[in-house]
Amino acid sequence: MKFVCSSLTLSFLLFAFVTNLSPSFTYNNGFPILNTAFEPIHPYGSYYIIPTFFGVRSGRLKLEKTGDSKCPVTILEEDFNNTHYLPVKFTKLVDTEFDEIVTGTPIEIEFTRNKPDCVESTKWLIFIDNVINKFCVGIGGPENYPGMQIVNGTFNIQRYGSSYNFVFCVDGSSSFCSDIGFYNNGEGGGRLILTDQKISAFVFSETYSYDDGIIRSVA
Repeated sequence: MKFVCSSLTLSFLLFAFVTNLSPSFTYNNGFPILNTAFEPIHPYGSYYIIPTFFGVRSGRLKLEKTGDSKCPVTILEEDFNNTHYLPVKFTKLVDTEFDEIVTGTPIEIEFTRNKPDCVESTKWLIFIDNVINKFCVGIGGPENYPGMQIVNGTFNIQRYGSSYNFVFCVDGSSSFCSDIGFYNNGEGGGRLILTDQKISAFVFSETYSYDDGIIRSVA
């Protein structure tokens, strides 16, 4: 699926909301991203994203309907802990000489369970909610965001203290990037948005450590 990012309005919003981070690591000098068993994560693995107390919130990620949408395509981080998690897989968008995913590697992120019938894809994307004027994280495609713009770019993972955080880079750039954080809009949780404030931190646990999506242990 090809994302389109255009118009003067979008350019103004990008400069207003996207933070310019320090130069990102490439796959040659990044750090291996470890799961809760201290093992590197791989593209062929399936993982639960677990928000940590190091970040702003500590609830699970979920899909919800927001605004006038009739389809649950917006990714929210709940206001409370919950034992159920949606697994994801990470797909590298660059060829490397090793299997591990390291910090700064351009990736696709995709939920692997509970796909809504109203979407063709559960891959993460960035869309601009014109009502709240925020760059939000969602799934689906342009057909799920009528009247809104989808931003072309790639995700990557960076170290954030003892945890990790997600970063989005416009058009795959390594310099025009933004952290992903938490925005509470009174929707039963906080949206994941592009921001330089209230950054959300996560750890990753491989799904074989769980039964039926119910968390048993994170260590």
